Amino acid sequence: MKSTTVRRTALTAAVVTALAGVAACGSQDSGKAGGGAGGSAAHASPVDALRSVEKSTDRARSARISSTMTMGSLMTVTTDGVMSWGDGLRGDVTMKYTGGSLAAQMRRAGTSSVEARYLPDACYMKVSDAFARANGGRHWVRYAYADATGASGAARLLSQDQARNNTPNESVRLLLASHDVKKAGEEKVGGVLATHYSGTVDVAGLARGNGSLGAGQVAELKKRLDAAGITKETVDVWIDGRGRLVRKTESADSANGRMVTTATYRDYGVRADTAAPAAGDTKDLKDVLRSGGIPSGGASAGQASGGVAATS
Repeated sequence: MKSTTVRRTALTAAVVTALAGVAACGSQDSGKAGGGAGGSAAHASPVDALRSVEKSTDRARSARISSTMTMGSLMTVTTDGVMSWGDGLRGDVTMKYTGGSLAAQMRRAGTSSVEARYLPDACYMKVSDAFARANGGRHWVRYAYADATGASGAARLLSQDQARNNTPNESVRLLLASHDVKKAGEEKVGGVLATHYSGTVDVAGLARGNGSLGAGQVAELKKRLDAAGITKETVDVWIDGRGRLVRKTESADSANGRMVTTATYRDYGVRADTAAPAAGDTKDLKDVLRSGGIPSGGASAGQASGGVAATS
């Protein structure tokens, strides 16, 4: 593969998988409440407990996120940062590509991690100085969710509908949509006693519904799973005594291989002041690809000679 093709592929893949990484994020409360699962979540029915979690998460509006997602042999990516969902999706995160073919492409492009900003209409990825020089001195690449309209496969992860699902409530809604959610016990997570709930989501069964979610919510979940080539997904969540998630895991066979996500939140309600980079320092991804604004020359691991800038 020619070096320019590698960098073009790595840049596009980085944008796509950045959204995928956030989409897969779960939660961890800071544990300030002390105690543990002895609150109402521990004694309510699974469905009632999860509905309570959905409401408390909506009220929190933001959290600090850490997650690890593996998708077959394609990639392993970790995500750390702050995200808010009270007024559309917003946040600042760092994605680190640690394994799989995508990580190898990223290393050949001169980086293994990227800085991303998320706003309700688009995501922004910081690029290297060499990449900026090839694009009029602009240091940020913008990908508008609207540009993914009608796309298929991984690009669907950049759609506006997918962005709306990138909240900690996604896993809770998946469990509410399942027909076999159950309490699986209590255990400590990060030193906090938490109640564990588990269930399997069958995409075919989503259409039947179970009264826990509205028709629109079920349709969005089904659309997201169909786009990823998932027919069944196992979801586990751990809820602390304040009715907030401390951990979640998801696993499924997808179009890109076995997908496993483990994620945590902490610091619910943390301030998230994400702003778009200056317009004069930004270029749309579609314009970059159209104009061929990919730096020429070789790239090796540890050199930010092209693609997205390393932040580690």
